Amino acid sequence: MKDTISFYYNIDIDTLEEKDGKYHFKYQNRDFFFVFFNRNLEELEDLLDCISEMQKKGIDVHGILINKDNSILTKINEYNYILFSVNNCSETYDIFDIIDMNNKLTLNNYNSKLYRNNWENLWMQKVDYFEYQIRELGLDKQVIKNSFSYYIGLVENAISYVHNVKLKYPSQGTIVLSHRRIFYPNYKLNYLNPLSFIFDLEVRDIAEYLKAMFFSDDDESEVLEELKSFLKIKRLTIYEYNMLYARLLYPSYYFDIYEEVMNKERSEEDLLKIISKNENFEEFLKKAYLEITKYAILEKVEWIIN
Repeated sequence: MKDTISFYYNIDIDTLEEKDGKYHFKYQNRDFFFVFFNRNLEELEDLLDCISEMQKKGIDVHGILINKDNSILTKINEYNYILFSVNNCSETYDIFDIIDMNNKLTLNNYNSKLYRNNWENLWMQKVDYFEYQIRELGLDKQVIKNSFSYYIGLVENAISYVHNVKLKYPSQGTIVLSHRRIFYPNYKLNYLNPLSFIFDLEVRDIAEYLKAMFFSDDDESEVLEELKSFLKIKRLTIYEYNMLYARLLYPSYYFDIYEEVMNKERSEEDLLKIISKNENFEEFLKKAYLEITKYAILEKVEWIIN
């Protein structure tokens, strides 16, 4: 791969590190990442428009290098790759930074190919696919078999919740720059990576940040304080308050690892840390419900609240 990068970008690399499919090297005191372009090609133009708008607003989004063929994408063995330059990879973004970012990039034209907001249908499709996987491929996955029904139940709760919210309230919510996934700690390497960008309700990233924080090694009580801080400084519509809670219900933290296990990228033992916090997270969901209901009427999930 060193020769490939040298050939296409005229960069002489001393050391190239590979981790999780990302090729990292340093050049002239800057960090570079050569990564698989894991998006649909039809989304590329909208991603570039998004990057351009962010740069105009002074946001230090990852830079993209053009190859010798004057192309953003470099094809290797029929797969497209892209080369990013990244400043201050380990810089972190907290919930206040996420709010600030939400205020800077809103989507006015919902025709963008990056627009995502149909959680209900997406989650229904995932349930069907996960259940198919378990039947066909999961017979030897004991940890997953013992925990799968609980988390599918949470997904079905979240689907029902969104369905009821849409029936009751108009879909009034700000659509902002969002991410496929938010991690904790929320490093710049992931947060300002254009390959993660989508446009969705601003409560999406907030909920994902809180869940990621809860299942990290940090103090669980701090997560509720972060939620309180967000609620104090951000006024939402009743639809958005409810969708925030729906997103907290959805167990992305479990199924992200589940998919990596099924793809043989991780051991299913990694799920045990998540599973061990079930009761604590249910208690957090109850407390989160009580906090959000100080600002708006929420759909009630009886088994959590009672």
